[in-house]
Amino acid sequence: MPRKRIVMMENERDLADLMAMRLVREGNEVETAFDDKEGLDIIRANPPDLAIIDMSLPGMGGPEIVKELRADSRTAAIPIIMLTAKHPEGNVGTGLQAGQDEYITKPVSLSALAAAAAAVLKRAGSPQATEAGRIKIGGIAVDQETHRVEVAGKPVLLTLTEFRLLAALAAAKGRVLTRDQMIDRAMGMDAIVTDRTVDVHLAALRKKLGKAGKCLRTVRGVGYRLSSQTDETA
Repeated sequence: MPRKRIVMMENERDLADLMAMRLVREGNEVETAFDDKEGLDIIRANPPDLAIIDMSLPGMGGPEIVKELRADSRTAAIPIIMLTAKHPEGNVGTGLQAGQDEYITKPVSLSALAAAAAAVLKRAGSPQATEAGRIKIGGIAVDQETHRVEVAGKPVLLTLTEFRLLAALAAAKGRVLTRDQMIDRAMGMDAIVTDRTVDVHLAALRKKLGKAGKCLRTVRGVGYRLSSQTDETA
């Protein structure tokens, strides 16, 4: 199996060395950057299979770095794990809305880091667990062959997790999917995420879809569905 390339942006050098050693031991190649400019230069020059970014990096903070990467078509689809010293309930919204795929709180457990990296890389490399082809619903076009999404003919840049959630809902063709079903189809059955994480990803997805985001319906107490109409009562 080819080695996966990971770029890690972490200014605590001792911690960065420990994390890099563990990820290399798991069979990955790791490049470490200690500030925002160096990290962005490395990623843009040669987009990696995964980026791990410290939320509190000096200079441009983690969320701003993620937004920069998501706004560039060359780096928009890179899976991202964010490291944060804050409590997850207090910062998960900020990070996920910026566009990360996962987060890990500090102090970092090296085992948890290795497991999260393996899960995200597996998710990125696995075939989509929904129907193949191009699906159109409510002005939204989802192409699972090219991982492209368009709204009214204009491309929309999504994270890998956002794309998989939208593709799962589109393939359901109006049927309601529970949060557990969306986790299984978009993140894999071995993913460890909370309902709150799914809700935040979908809130970010609605925002990126613009007016078509109204097609993404919350079915209270059940889950979500994708409607062909934008004027229904949510």
